[in-house]
Amino acid sequence: MAAVADGAAKAETPVKPETTLRALVNLWPYMWPADRPDLKWRVVIALVILVAAKVITVLIPYTYKWATDALVTPATSADGTLTVGVGGALFVPIMLIVAYGVGRILMNVFNNLRDALFAKVGQHAVRQLAYRSFVHMHGLSLRYHLQRRTGGLSRVIERGVTGIETIVRFTILNSIPTLIEFLLAAAVIAWQFDWTYLAVIAVTVVLYVWFTVKVSDWRIKIRRTMNESDQDAHSKAIDSLLNFETVKYFGNEKMEAARYDRAMARYEQAAIRIWTSIAWLNIGQAVIFTIGMTIVMAMSGAAVLRGEQTIGDFVLINALLMQLSIPLNFIGFVYREIKQGLVDIEAMFALLDVAPEIVDKPDAKTLVVRGGTVRFDNVVFAYEAARPILKGISFEVPAGKTIAIVGPSGAGKSTISRLLFRFYEVTGGSISIDGQDIRDVTQESLRAVIGMVPQDTVLFNDTIAYNVRYGRIEASDGDVRAAAETAQIGDFIASLPAGYDTEVGERGLKLSGGEKQRVAIARTVLKSPPILVLDEATSALDSHTEREIQSALDRVSKDRTTLIIAHRLSTVIHAEEIIVLDQGVIVERGTHGDLLASDGLYASMWNRQRVAAEAEEILREVEGTDDEGFVRRGPTAEAREAAE
Repeated sequence: MAAVADGAAKAETPVKPETTLRALVNLWPYMWPADRPDLKWRVVIALVILVAAKVITVLIPYTYKWATDALVTPATSADGTLTVGVGGALFVPIMLIVAYGVGRILMNVFNNLRDALFAKVGQHAVRQLAYRSFVHMHGLSLRYHLQRRTGGLSRVIERGVTGIETIVRFTILNSIPTLIEFLLAAAVIAWQFDWTYLAVIAVTVVLYVWFTVKVSDWRIKIRRTMNESDQDAHSKAIDSLLNFETVKYFGNEKMEAARYDRAMARYEQAAIRIWTSIAWLNIGQAVIFTIGMTIVMAMSGAAVLRGEQTIGDFVLINALLMQLSIPLNFIGFVYREIKQGLVDIEAMFALLDVAPEIVDKPDAKTLVVRGGTVRFDNVVFAYEAARPILKGISFEVPAGKTIAIVGPSGAGKSTISRLLFRFYEVTGGSISIDGQDIRDVTQESLRAVIGMVPQDTVLFNDTIAYNVRYGRIEASDGDVRAAAETAQIGDFIASLPAGYDTEVGERGLKLSGGEKQRVAIARTVLKSPPILVLDEATSALDSHTEREIQSALDRVSKDRTTLIIAHRLSTVIHAEEIIVLDQGVIVERGTHGDLLASDGLYASMWNRQRVAAEAEEILREVEGTDDEGFVRRGPTAEAREAAE
């Protein structure tokens, strides 16, 4: 609903002719695809049928006129009786009435056939643009996505797709046919009657359209208020329900209900104004069109009395105007829909115009991994020029070895993994794998050889099997099970009623933190990359779970080039080299023992974490049951004192 309100707000932007033209120009390659001659033929046939339908629409009133004239002045025989046989008086009007019915059937058939033919063309355009937008979003940089709301981007595509359908339906399949019908009707009126009739009708239509556009713009503003109120009420309801337990804890049900009711009261007032405004719109349209029709019919009636026109002419002008009133009745709705559709399409094309920050060079080659040696050579990087993150970092991760990077928060540890994956380009220096600068190889081949186990594992809202198989989509069920066993989660999955078909929920919320990490490890095992990055892979877990996960990580990283980015130092003591970062520079490096002996930043961090770990163990040991056998929810004061 937020998108509705947002769309209504945007809809207040005036629709300029050049905007419509630009939208149609942008859409044309999709409506007239160079590689689809079958769709081009559909467009041509649909346009021919469109014109034919409108010609028939304008000719139908003529059959009505001729039938009326034939019935008003029937032929009689010499003795004064009505001639009924073939060629007689009733035959002609009956045939004209039949022609009238056939004409209306053909008009309906042609209109629907046109829509059916154009459906494949329009939906092809929708699909191609949606696909292009989806691929384009995945091609944009991480920086872009961090600056934008993902939900907002998805709504841009959703609204853009809807806008395409709207433009196709209302511009090509409604507005253009209406314009053709009006021009044909104008030609008929000018030829059959005279310019005064055409002038009255033209003034009527112009006033009708002007009034409709003005009132529609007014209604859009009211609609915006209504949508904002609806969004506010919806947001309050969802927020309250998501925090159901908190509401109950504090007994604030009445307050929540009152907040929701205030938002709904604003929606109620806006909705009343919307329904009132549509009543005024309908009344104004009816008055304008009826006055114009009355004037024209009065002119025709006077001409009939003067003997200048027949009764059929009187019927003809009435039928033409009644037929023209049908598309005019929808002009307000069509105007609003086209206006919103153009805004939405412009937003989609604006998204498509955003250039990806990271692109492959025209001559980029496929990365060839021989051993998997990773080298950072004097790497400088800054998210913003005024705030450098890495200041000349140089280190090497030998093939098959494990190197750890540690340091306080904000030192630049996670930035290193993002640069290795080439989510960002280095500001200075270079990163290479087996001597190949990662800027000279394709992103696809680069990311194919690197496996990642992140701190915050996010799973897809699907089955465990799907999430494990995500590491290698074509993997067999046996491969998936083997990867799960390596990650030490096979027994847990087997204990579930649905096994590997168990749904993990949105973002994997049905699993615990340790279970999610094991799924992430299994996914990386299945990918089987020569280079492995463990980015704070256990920092969000408790010490007990961390030890279990660490044993799985040790098995996975064996004989692989492994880069560990860690906050908990207990997870990196086995590394061949530990690099200590602080404020974007390497301040220490060496083995665990060497760094402790140097009594620097690493030793200080180690001592603080060791004390915290010992306190945690003490707290765990003293938790148990009280004298009555109930589980204590927290340690005693003595235990807290000992822990401190």
